[in-house]
Amino acid sequence: MPHPVREILAASAIIAFVAIVAFAAVPLFAQTGTGLREGTAAFGDWHDDHPGVRRIIRPQDLPAPNTAESARNFVREVRRTDQKPIVPNGFEVNLFALGLGEPRSIRAAPNGDVFVAESSAGRIRVLPPGGSGAAQGRIFASGLHYPFGIAFYPAGPDPQWLYVGNTDAVVRFPYRNGDPIARGPAEVVVPHLPVGGHSTRDVAFSPDGKTMYVSVGSRSNAGDGLEKLSAAALQAWQSNQPLGATWGDEAERADVLAFDPDGKNRRVFATGIRNCVGMAVAAASGTLWCSTNERDGLGDNVPPDYITRVREGAFYGWPWYYIGAHQDPRHGGERPDLKDKITVPDVLIEAHSASLGMTFYDATQFPAEYRGNIFAAEHGSWNRSKRTGYKIIRVPMQDGAPTGEYEDFATGFVINDSEVWGRPVGVTVDRDGALLVSEDASGTIWRITYSGKAAQ
Repeated sequence: MPHPVREILAASAIIAFVAIVAFAAVPLFAQTGTGLREGTAAFGDWHDDHPGVRRIIRPQDLPAPNTAESARNFVREVRRTDQKPIVPNGFEVNLFALGLGEPRSIRAAPNGDVFVAESSAGRIRVLPPGGSGAAQGRIFASGLHYPFGIAFYPAGPDPQWLYVGNTDAVVRFPYRNGDPIARGPAEVVVPHLPVGGHSTRDVAFSPDGKTMYVSVGSRSNAGDGLEKLSAAALQAWQSNQPLGATWGDEAERADVLAFDPDGKNRRVFATGIRNCVGMAVAAASGTLWCSTNERDGLGDNVPPDYITRVREGAFYGWPWYYIGAHQDPRHGGERPDLKDKITVPDVLIEAHSASLGMTFYDATQFPAEYRGNIFAAEHGSWNRSKRTGYKIIRVPMQDGAPTGEYEDFATGFVINDSEVWGRPVGVTVDRDGALLVSEDASGTIWRITYSGKAAQ
């Protein structure tokens, strides 16, 4: 027969053991579960990604740069079969359009039509709001030069123009709600944008309609061909240029430029932003934001990509520094005068995620906690031994300011360590409050809605 005392002692020992294991597992779970990942735990790869995973990367978390361990890890793009993005419980995802030619930036018109930049094909396509999954719509304009940015002007229910950011110029077309094709030829608004290197040119307007912002990425990775100036030449250059402005082939590059809506009053708005691929303006504050690709060649986790508020006259570090006063070793000692004048970005994202399009969620379909948040597309990059990116993230806001965290929202674009079926590029909110997502590997657009029903 069982001995009651021994049973009690054995049960007590088991309970104590379970308690010790559970206690010891708490820190591990906090780092590897769906809670906030910080410090070195924030540096993961696609295996760790799924909706709800949150990360925060702080400037002090960054490891030292290591040019000797820079990876070359190119991905193989595989056409999708039945794959679809994975979204949080309560959300649904459906195919909006397929068969597109490298769909990149997407914007929803006030009447619900969806405009897509098919960059490699040199055209803008317009799709009706009720996307059914088939290739559809009309070619709004063609013969463009790697179009990317799309913006309606003026803001509101009745725009008069559709602006397009070509790689070499900003053009606009006369537009009225519902136009399936451009009602007139392209008018060049901003000629002679710098060409070569980073090719995307996004376009956005201030809420009052008085300022047009145009993003222009760097020509090189890290100022590779930037001529070294003598002290006298550098002083002369700085005397009539914005803080941190570059010269030569990098003049007016790694910048956000600003213009009047008719293209006049050209000026540099902010500098040192290596490649602000996506821009968006917060309606409430009027603040401009950038989704930025940082440089390659410094190791798996350096430097982070970022999403940030962009202040007029601010300098963000490229090419001499990154994420504050972190020195790029390839430019050691070159610009000590700038070290303490760098604006640190707001939200740091895992390095080599390749953050592209971004948008604010100002609709009401999603739960209230999503209101005013940012959604951004992470395209993925070759310069990381452990692949990351290939997802849509959400940037939470508190009282109109970022918390520094970001959260996986839509994942599932990666097949395995070497293959992906989707590479997200564009995000926009349609007239019904759904989130639209483009990806340029399989040529699809997806529509994410909120139903409140948890997956079974």
